[in-house]
Amino acid sequence: MSRDTIAFDVDDRGVATITVDRPEQLNALTAETLEAIEDALGEAADREARALVIAGAGDEAFVAGADISHMVDLSTPEAQAYAELGHRVADAIETFPAPTVAAVDGYAFGGGCELALACDLRVAAESAVLGQTEIDLGIIPGWGGTQRLPALVGDEVARRLIFLGERIDATEAAEVGFVGEVVADDAFDDRIDELAGELAAKPATALRAAKEALNAAGEGSAATGLALERRAWAGLFGTHDQREGMEAFVEKREPEFE
Repeated sequence: MSRDTIAFDVDDRGVATITVDRPEQLNALTAETLEAIEDALGEAADREARALVIAGAGDEAFVAGADISHMVDLSTPEAQAYAELGHRVADAIETFPAPTVAAVDGYAFGGGCELALACDLRVAAESAVLGQTEIDLGIIPGWGGTQRLPALVGDEVARRLIFLGERIDATEAAEVGFVGEVVADDAFDDRIDELAGELAAKPATALRAAKEALNAAGEGSAATGLALERRAWAGLFGTHDQREGMEAFVEKREPEFE
């Protein structure tokens, strides 16, 4: 598996970073790049990363979308295969066993937005511009945007963004709930590093259980999600991190999680 179009690293805190590294193409996603991301996600999980950051190289774009030059002549079966690959990557991000952060710096359009939507948290630089812009290419979001965007920003806002292909700045994205935090450009890298470190320092087993329960909220009935939450909550008792966290609280000291 070639990783020429991405950079991958896991630091000594357990923070994994996958950077789409095609700055001359505004980090547009080819099938090769998606396969490299999928491969890196598997390695990050195997190495038990405690937090994961998805980023884009250069100063102009997070991910400007799928590579249109790759898509223009696709047949319907080829487009189906490409959609399935994009869905596999987005699903792997959504179900990654640790919290994931989209570091949205610059343009995030189309498939780039969909990668960000699959993450648990989205932080945008002040100069970021986001949009599900596929309609102006004669297509629609194909990697989960029609499902994840309404769940995040509400039905009316999602329909406007998708029907009109609107591009919104970071401030508006925060106002509608598309991103959770906007950071000044010159402080952006430091904030991403700080947030990822904070997540990596939390008890990994509890975070994984929390993520599974939160993800279940969008699947099936409320009763099913609540039953999963009860099981996950009870299953944490007896773990090192549960005992350490509670003992540290009682003893008024900082916990030392595994």
